[in-house]
Amino acid sequence: MKLQSSITGQGQPIVLIHGLGSAATAWKPLLKELSAKYRVITVDLPGHGQTPYQHGTPLDPRSLAQLVLTVLDEYAIEKTHVVGNSLGGWVALELAAIAPERVLSVVGLAPAGLWLKPGISRVRGEARARAMARALHKSAPTLLKFKFARQIGFSTVSPRWDALDVETCVDATVAMGTSRGYFHTWDAFLGKRFDEKISSSIPVTIIFGDTDNTLPAQTSQERSLAPQHAKWVVIPECGHAPMWDHPKTVISYIEETCRA
Repeated sequence: MKLQSSITGQGQPIVLIHGLGSAATAWKPLLKELSAKYRVITVDLPGHGQTPYQHGTPLDPRSLAQLVLTVLDEYAIEKTHVVGNSLGGWVALELAAIAPERVLSVVGLAPAGLWLKPGISRVRGEARARAMARALHKSAPTLLKFKFARQIGFSTVSPRWDALDVETCVDATVAMGTSRGYFHTWDAFLGKRFDEKISSSIPVTIIFGDTDNTLPAQTSQERSLAPQHAKWVVIPECGHAPMWDHPKTVISYIEETCRA
């Protein structure tokens, strides 16, 4: 299985890993500034973005981390910083656990997997969001120019939904609507959580928004499952995609973690 990837910029490498039902396009708000200082690699996970879904491909977070390692080999990158959002944050943590010699630092933006009681079934609300995106993604460039449509689609994702630019909303809707690996990937992490250890030599920053309705603090932000040495940050007025709500703040934490 080969992941679609792209690379831009110069400097120390940073790999950006998107979440479930998303794609590499989710990182556009950070790309210009990060690529001015770093060599930025974005990937599309199986069945997401430009990477096709292949039946039988293992899609649990650890297996996805192994696939990201093949991208590093493709670009002859020995060590890299890793940033991931949601499922991508879980994959980033797994990557640091299974290949500590390849990882310089980790930033998890609302990482999944930090729950004491793993889910055993799909969440109806998220499944409905996928169904809506699948039905409407072709009309998204026109529809999402209207404020009411952005509110319906993104008010549960971001408390700052009205400040999101139309391109970000369109990209997210298209990614969700065309993600053929969505339910296969979801099913692959049911019953699982992040349970691995990460070397204290690898700086780790965990960032959640104070208004994360996808992975709420009550059920999905268990600090005891994060590395003991991790820096834990909560950003005010921020939802499940901190790189959309507060891109400059996120970039500052990424740079701080890279320097640590």
